[in-house]
Amino acid sequence: MRALSPRSLFRPSLAWVSLCLLFAVMVVAGGASRGDVAGQVVVRAVCWGLLVVVIVAGARPTLNAARPVALLLLAAIMLTMLQLVPLPPALWSALPGRDILLQAATLSGQPQPWRPWSIVPDATFNALQSLVVPATTLLLLCSIRPAERAWLPGLLLCAVLISAILGVLQLTGAGLGNPLINDTPGVISGSFANRNHYALFLTLGCLLIPGWVFSNGWRASWRVPTGLGLLLLFSLMILATGSRAGIGTGILAIVAAVVLAWQDIGRNLRRARPWVRPALITGIVTLVLAFVAISVAADRATSLSRIFAVDPGQDMRGKGLPTVLAMIAEYFPIGAGLGSFDPIFRMHEPIGLLKLTYFNHAHNDFLEVALDTGLPGLVLMIAALGWWGWASACVWRRHAVQSLIPRSGSASVLLLMLGSIIDYPLRTPMMMAILVVSAVWLSGRSSDVHPSALPGER
Repeated sequence: MRALSPRSLFRPSLAWVSLCLLFAVMVVAGGASRGDVAGQVVVRAVCWGLLVVVIVAGARPTLNAARPVALLLLAAIMLTMLQLVPLPPALWSALPGRDILLQAATLSGQPQPWRPWSIVPDATFNALQSLVVPATTLLLLCSIRPAERAWLPGLLLCAVLISAILGVLQLTGAGLGNPLINDTPGVISGSFANRNHYALFLTLGCLLIPGWVFSNGWRASWRVPTGLGLLLLFSLMILATGSRAGIGTGILAIVAAVVLAWQDIGRNLRRARPWVRPALITGIVTLVLAFVAISVAADRATSLSRIFAVDPGQDMRGKGLPTVLAMIAEYFPIGAGLGSFDPIFRMHEPIGLLKLTYFNHAHNDFLEVALDTGLPGLVLMIAALGWWGWASACVWRRHAVQSLIPRSGSASVLLLMLGSIIDYPLRTPMMMAILVVSAVWLSGRSSDVHPSALPGER
């Protein structure tokens, strides 16, 4: 195969331009999880358009080591489609949890109709439509040139930075209502509708910094202070969001970023005295803590305030957990259908939990997937977790020079899983795309994902 000339690196491929466009659209419209917001229509329409363009005019995609990611995504799509297949009345009536629904046809004197596996097929169809986002992202990632893969950390950091700037503007009191997402006025949530999702997005930004800073060694010296500035900005904005979960994931991300950067810092300082590297890391951590202390003193650390102001006993997540567990047991092993949590929970909601607002999700996506998909979904989740554990063990055993980006992918998937224990971030288009990128990094061979210089920085 003929090698690309240096000049050709300045001519991005159609797939790379499409990927940049996709993330630009998701920064504006991809921060909500509800299926009825306008942003979902925009993001999905762009995804379908990009799919057509890249398939017709783009380069042939190469799966290579991303094949496990493609197989898991294909299995998720097939499971969702199966839940929409109409079943004969005798088979559907035998499914667990359907007794109350059988009464509708019986009381009206009509024969039982053919019905799909999912109790709420419209919601399941919406879930199927949402999977066009990870499918498009995966196709574009497999279609870009090898040299363009090194630009991915910079692209994702730009997306996080834009969202952080939006959060700063919200912090100043500027009215930035986004008609494409269901954001809440007065809440610092950047380009997201949920403060926890926004804080997690900023947390992932902290993890991306080492991969971007060291993508060209330290020959691009401006990246070092820029990366430190981004780390400070993201950390302070996590505190400003008011997300208690964001504090925990943020601390983990900063620790992981230090671990990821440790070998690169040591390699670039190999001629310095032995105490220089720990002193540098200590100085960076001290600087971050100093700015955090200033933020707390200025009453800008809303996340810390909410820890002491909110009684965990009043949290709906804890109150609704027994009901959610009982629902899982009732619909197991088939499940109620993807996306059906809201109406199903209303059917089972105890009188003591009734209030003016509604419980839209289980706020634990592992439990909600178990409720929606039953045993098939659990098997798929276990397979995905097993693959992540095996792939992570492999990349963390590699030589550090070859595994910075794969290790970043491993840590990013871990943070997304931790965020899914207390919320539902992966139901937003942006987080779906981030998960696919992280999984591809994790599954990619070192030769595929090893960072190289950006054009003009050699």
